[in-house]
Amino acid sequence: MNDSAQQIDDATGSAGASRHLDIIIDRPWRRVYEFASDPRNLPRWAAGLAGGEVQREVSQWSMNSPMGRVLISFVPENEYGVMDHTVTLPSGESVLNPLRVLELDDSRCEVVFTLRRGTMSEAEFAEDAEAVAEDLATLKEICEQG
Repeated sequence: MNDSAQQIDDATGSAGASRHLDIIIDRPWRRVYEFASDPRNLPRWAAGLAGGEVQREVSQWSMNSPMGRVLISFVPENEYGVMDHTVTLPSGESVLNPLRVLELDDSRCEVVFTLRRGTMSEAEFAEDAEAVAEDLATLKEICEQG
């Protein structure tokens, strides 16, 4: 977040409804997109969804996670790098996770995850943001190794 946006948030006493987390990956966008948009790869880079085998269930995917059994639905494959996905938690609550891979040039891309605050407290929101940043760092490491 830039300084002016932070100042606005501080002036209103609100932390904002969402936060954009990003990372630069030194690989072509299409390569990163193909890896990250495959739900079977989620346990390798998304720690909050790690914990078990990913199984196909008609139009969505399921897996056992640290939170319990979750369902995941991705938007259809596309040429725009959009990997939005909905995670349905064991409680039945569904959370939309906007996720994009943006081409920077032929050999680099930026991955942007929009974390939505919802009903989280400030501390929970900060903790979740830290976890997403770690997941993006893991994605970068995996993609740049292979």
